[in-house]
Amino acid sequence: MNQRQFDYIIIGAGSAGCLLAKRLTENPDTRVLLLEAGKRDNYIWIHVPVGYLYCIDNPRTDWRFRTTEEPGLNGRSLIYPRGKVLGGSSSINGMIYMRGQDADYERWVNETGDSAWSWPEALKRYKKFEDYHGGDNEWHRQGGEWRVERQRLKWEILEVFRHASKEAGIPFSDDFNRGDNFGVGYFDVNQRSGWRLNTSRAFLKEAAKRPNLTLRTGALVKQLKIDPATRRCLGVEYIQDGSVHLAEAGKEVLLTAGSIGSVQILERSGIGSAQRLDRLGIQVHSDLPGVGENLQDHLQLRMVYRVNGITTLNTKANSLWGKAMIGLEYLMKRSGPMAMAPSQLGAFAFTSPDQARANVEYHVQPLSLEKFGEPLHSFNAFTASVCNLRPTSRGSVHITSTDIDAAPEIKPNYLSTEEDCRVAAESLRLTRRILASPAFKPYAPEEYKPGNQHQTDQQLVKAAGDIGTTIFHPVGTCKMGRTDDPTSVLDSELRVKGIGGLRVVDASAMPYITSGNTAAPTMMIAERVAELLNGDLQ
Repeated sequence: MNQRQFDYIIIGAGSAGCLLAKRLTENPDTRVLLLEAGKRDNYIWIHVPVGYLYCIDNPRTDWRFRTTEEPGLNGRSLIYPRGKVLGGSSSINGMIYMRGQDADYERWVNETGDSAWSWPEALKRYKKFEDYHGGDNEWHRQGGEWRVERQRLKWEILEVFRHASKEAGIPFSDDFNRGDNFGVGYFDVNQRSGWRLNTSRAFLKEAAKRPNLTLRTGALVKQLKIDPATRRCLGVEYIQDGSVHLAEAGKEVLLTAGSIGSVQILERSGIGSAQRLDRLGIQVHSDLPGVGENLQDHLQLRMVYRVNGITTLNTKANSLWGKAMIGLEYLMKRSGPMAMAPSQLGAFAFTSPDQARANVEYHVQPLSLEKFGEPLHSFNAFTASVCNLRPTSRGSVHITSTDIDAAPEIKPNYLSTEEDCRVAAESLRLTRRILASPAFKPYAPEEYKPGNQHQTDQQLVKAAGDIGTTIFHPVGTCKMGRTDDPTSVLDSELRVKGIGGLRVVDASAMPYITSGNTAAPTMMIAERVAELLNGDLQ
């Protein structure tokens, strides 16, 4: 058994872990160990934007989790991608830069009692790591590590949807990141000159050159080492190349393994529901029933429309000549379909006047397919996916065995509340209103999925269960909250309740999901902890 001492040990080189590694090693006297279960990010399809097609559900880059069979999805089980590689899920995600809405952060303040999570404070942190294409202004900054660019493509069908949305009452927007994202426009993406930018390249590439950072890949954490007398986390036991290693942390262990991985490590280490851990024969160090609970995710309802008289990627990519031209365009210009994020056009809208702020998000694509991993349809069509931004359904994730290689049980419980079912039905009707706008009339759109035969609320909820799928935004499984909240796992500074020297710094800390894509908010959370640990609270 090998042993080494560090000041901080970071578990997981994803969106939070890479940023933390860079920030903490800015002090040359601080020794940091960064552990990543996956491999290095030297797989070409990580960096070509369209390569997400080859990274998701690929053991080279993805943990390949699955959900249980979901009652709300009519008994279907879904793949549940999580990055297993340097950069974590930022190496396989949709590259969309999205902060959410200002009111999301006020909910966090109300939940935790800590004004450090307010929108103005969060905005300062976003601007610290951001390198915005439009330069410095009230909302953005140029010069940070995290490049934010406009997309390098245009599709006529997306322009049609944009104008139809305006006709349906959704205004044009050129920036979804100013606190109120109501509107329709093109997503900003985390790319640099047509290449994906993951957090490994943005933060770790420079930090890895520092002598005070030790990076170990292929390092699977078995458990945290906790002193039962002092109830303090002393270090980490992990497996690398078939050998067991022990690393000690003089200051803190920072768990950044994500909403699934962090729960697995906590529960294997005796932190979680005492009743659950007792059944698995695990010694309990802190009875925290909230570990693994409060799982929230955005369920996207993938509506597909056939269109006439307009070209989509379906037919552009259905010939060898078309594929060759697509490849040539990317090779010569770093633009076109190979530079595409999975979704290009976005819209944030209200499904009913009862909503105080935009409550659904659209991801619109100039293509269609039966399900992820299958070929594109042979006919011209596009996909308008719509998700409920603030679902009230709550799920869970838990280990089922002490076996380090055993997959966790993931139960999102999609569409398990009346509110979520109502919003689902309203969302499908809203999409139909957009498609009925004059802008679409020349193209005679035909609803291919789920089909116009679904009209009543009951039929639409059933249809939502048939076409719904995850948009890969799991959060909340180690939520922060007030110290007297029995369901919270962390305090407002992300310290694990009842255990010293241990924080969870990733999307699992969110008490409520943000109203949009979750990669950037996860990085903002890490920036907050870097402030706390470095004493930089200005």
